[in-house]
Amino acid sequence: MLSNAPNQALEVQLKHFQQVLLRDAKNLDAQINCANLCVELTRYEEAAGYFRRVVRALKTNTLARDALCYALQELGNESHAKAQFAQAEACFEEALQHQPSNAIYWFNLGNAQRELGKLSAALNSFKQSIQYNPNDADAHNNLGNIQRELGQLDQTIISYKNALQQQPDLHHALAHLVHQKQHICDWNNIGQQINQLRNWVMTKPNAQISPFAFISMHGTTAAEQKQCATNWATSFYSQRIQQHAAFDFSHLKVFSNKIKIGYLSADFRLHPLAFLITELIENSDKSQFETIAYSYGADDKSSERKRLQNAFDTFNDIRQLTDVEAANKIHQDGVAILVDLTGFTQSSRTGIVALKPAPISVNWLGFPGTMGYKNGGEVHGKPLFDYLLADEIIAPNADDFCEQLLYLPCYQPNNRQRPVGDTTQKSDHNLPENSFVFCCFNQSFKITPSVFAIWMHILQQTPDSMLWLLDCNQWATANLRKEATKAGIDEARLIFAPRVAIAEHLERHSHADLFLDTAPYNAHTTASDALLMGLPLLTCTGETFAARVATSLLKQLNVNELITQNWQEYEQKAVYLAKNPAALTRLKQQIIAKVKNDSLRDSSPDSSLFNPAQFSRNLEQQYQQIWQTYQQQTANNE
Repeated sequence: MLSNAPNQALEVQLKHFQQVLLRDAKNLDAQINCANLCVELTRYEEAAGYFRRVVRALKTNTLARDALCYALQELGNESHAKAQFAQAEACFEEALQHQPSNAIYWFNLGNAQRELGKLSAALNSFKQSIQYNPNDADAHNNLGNIQRELGQLDQTIISYKNALQQQPDLHHALAHLVHQKQHICDWNNIGQQINQLRNWVMTKPNAQISPFAFISMHGTTAAEQKQCATNWATSFYSQRIQQHAAFDFSHLKVFSNKIKIGYLSADFRLHPLAFLITELIENSDKSQFETIAYSYGADDKSSERKRLQNAFDTFNDIRQLTDVEAANKIHQDGVAILVDLTGFTQSSRTGIVALKPAPISVNWLGFPGTMGYKNGGEVHGKPLFDYLLADEIIAPNADDFCEQLLYLPCYQPNNRQRPVGDTTQKSDHNLPENSFVFCCFNQSFKITPSVFAIWMHILQQTPDSMLWLLDCNQWATANLRKEATKAGIDEARLIFAPRVAIAEHLERHSHADLFLDTAPYNAHTTASDALLMGLPLLTCTGETFAARVATSLLKQLNVNELITQNWQEYEQKAVYLAKNPAALTRLKQQIIAKVKNDSLRDSSPDSSLFNPAQFSRNLEQQYQQIWQTYQQQTANNE
């Protein structure tokens, strides 16, 4: 009671001056007193209203304008924290009418505009912020973020370098810089920069280093990736969890016998995810399970989006909901198991899962690794997620993960059918007719200097071969050509495939002879694309989750000859297959036959890579098991 006394006194004073205004609306002293009291009570929206009236009356009074701007800044920050980004934008725009050279207001405006998807406006706001305060490292960093999202990767890198020039230990700026250098295949000094990030991950728990960027960096270990995820989860979610009252799940006892499975994703659209899970969801056992989608990505109006909307029992678009509002909805819907299909990737809203709106949470498909502990570490911490869906190839060591592991025969599902475009010729893709075509359609950030060097060694030993890569961006293409020339390889032997529709992309696999995998981030969906089209894929098994996915897929098809254990073996195998067409043809026929057999509905339970019906049965057995475990634990605790 005593702690509320000061506020009660302020409320009494406020009511007094409000009464004065009822009698005399033009009483400036009363307006000012009401405004100041509202500020003390942290009622900034009301305070701004009073200060506006004071500014209108006093017009050029600097103190009145400054007071209004203070209230608008606090209201804007409060709105941003509540994910009310439109209101935050309006606050900072209004404040800038009075203080147009205020760098902080421009910075905060840019942050709100970015959240609203107004990238061009945010770009201008951050540039204005830098104009008025060129020494603000965070403004340079955030400008780089916008330039990255706009595809201006060369300018992005300049902005991150500027941020680090102002603040060399700005951890997230260095992580962004390294990852964007990976995207454009600029490897200058990258090893030293990665080592700096690895050191920060293990020694500075407050360092905000993106787990997704980190897992793609050469040399990072499973232990380091686990710590990176924990640092991230603790930084972004522990306080939010503490501030939110725990949900009560007693209402689940009165729901139907069906287990409600919620799937959370930004990618229910024309996206690789659609080609992995659509038929899986369509094949769910409707008598035992109810599937509910929670979509927070754009509706692209594609046929893939419409098919997914029809596949789920219920499809919810939660883009306009805050994390707390979305969590409340998931809880009210009675979801028993919430599956996050995005994880720590772009557009992540893992904050919804962190609020624990369902009794069980599962990490699957989106992020290839652990999501970490949510409050510091394995001694006192709790996992951000309860379970991770994996297989014994991808995750042989449970100690590398914070979650409990749920093992499937293979962790990656696939649709049985994917659209394949009309037949083309090699010449349609600028490929010489009689050449042997090595290919890698992975994104450019997955190509490391050491892997590329091995590819150049392979080309040196196979003079009639070409290397067919995905044209991810103009800077990567130029840099890879330069690297080839430095390695003594004619840059004309590198052919770059433009981005095309999925059907055309799948068809062009027929013109490649051998897919060369990358590490430490393997081909994932691109691997299953290749195997579905009968294209042999050569991989080297790594130590971390992302580095073992291709091995998992090949083992599912029992094509162990394409799995190597070191890079010398990888290089020798690639050269051997290029020079022995009979061996390569046999492998191709083996893959085609296995894919065809795998897709049969009555195939083995352990053979589910291209059999979504069987995969669904395997997955639902895991769902039933963890739900029964939860019910037993709950009953024992009562």
